[in-house]
This record gives sequence, structure tokens and C-alpha cells, in this order.
Amino acid sequence: MENKNKKLSLTFRMLRALGFNYSETAYGNVTFFGVIKKVFVTFRNNLLESWMDCWIFAPVLPRKMRPWIMRKWGCKVGKGCFIGDHVRIDIGHADMITLEDSVSIAGGTRLLCHQRDFSDYCVGDDYMKLGYTIKPIILKKGCLVGMESFVMPGVTIGEGAVVAAGSMVTKDLPAWTVAMGRPAKVVKQIPDRVK
Repeated sequence: MENKNKKLSLTFRMLRALGFNYSETAYGNVTFFGVIKKVFVTFRNNLLESWMDCWIFAPVLPRKMRPWIMRKWGCKVGKGCFIGDHVRIDIGHADMITLEDSVSIAGGTRLLCHQRDFSDYCVGDDYMKLGYTIKPIILKKGCLVGMESFVMPGVTIGEGAVVAAGSMVTKDLPAWTVAMGRPAKVVKQIPDRVK
């Protein structure tokens, strides 16, 4: 065990000398070759990301190309989804993002599966040494996330729910509701259609 810790410390010292400031708490199993692999994966992901908003593919971007790219990153994307321009996802945790059928995500939205864990953060602590909270995101069938919104880790947006533009969703939203604000709060229940 001591030999393994010594090896990790040596790896971290080497990475820090090269300018990488990894938190040992958050990235305890980082190796030099792991970082090299990450460079190549990041290159591939950046290439795919550049296709997300490429004007050449404009006619097929929202319903064909962007869902396909998100699947390549590891997201679970259902049928008939609409992904607007400049939508950004947590590529490092793409496998934790689920979009059920007919989900619509408007332009500029961010889907984040990780954030720093501030639960034990105190005066004098080093922010860079904090660990992360990592949780999945689930967007249920037919929901809509409005422009420039943020969906934070651990959130499930219910079936048919509508998130207003510019909102920050920090907690689960029930099905067939309208939510808005930062943090997003339910402001309306969507009614049944009267026949």
C-alpha cells in the first residue's frame, strides 16, 4: 500500500510539474498514461463538438446529427429528440445523461453531471482539493428545457415538463409542470385537455 501511495505521489508531482493541477481527492487514480489517453479522447470529443454547430450540417443538426453525436459521447438518447445549437454537456460523464423519447433541449443549455462538493468547505481550505459530487441527469419523455438553462447533477425532469428559458434546475421537477427561475421552481401545473 505504501509503495502504491509513493507511486501516486510521484505521478502527481510529475503531472504538477507539467502544469496539471489534479486534486488527489477527486482524481486518486490518475496515471501519466491515463492523462495521455485523456488528451486523445479530448481531441476526438472536441472534433465531434465542432460538428455540433457546423453550418454545413444545418438541415440535419437538431434532430439527426446532434443526437447522434451525443450517443457517440455515451449519452442515452431516445427517438425524436431535438437538440438546439450551442448545447453543452458534461462530456466526461456523458454516460450518466439520459434523454428519453421526444425530449427538446433549446440552444445554449448546459447539462452538468458533476460539481465541486462544498459540504465540508471552510475558511482557509484549498478549493482545488475539494472532491466532486457526481450524479446522473434524466430528462423524461417529451420534456422541454428552455434556452440558456442549466440542469445540475442528480436532476430528473418529469414527463412533459417545461423549463423556462434561463432557469437553473437544481432539484427534480414533476411531470406536466412548468418551472422557472434560479433555482427553478414549479409555477404551474399543465392541465388535462378538456374534450
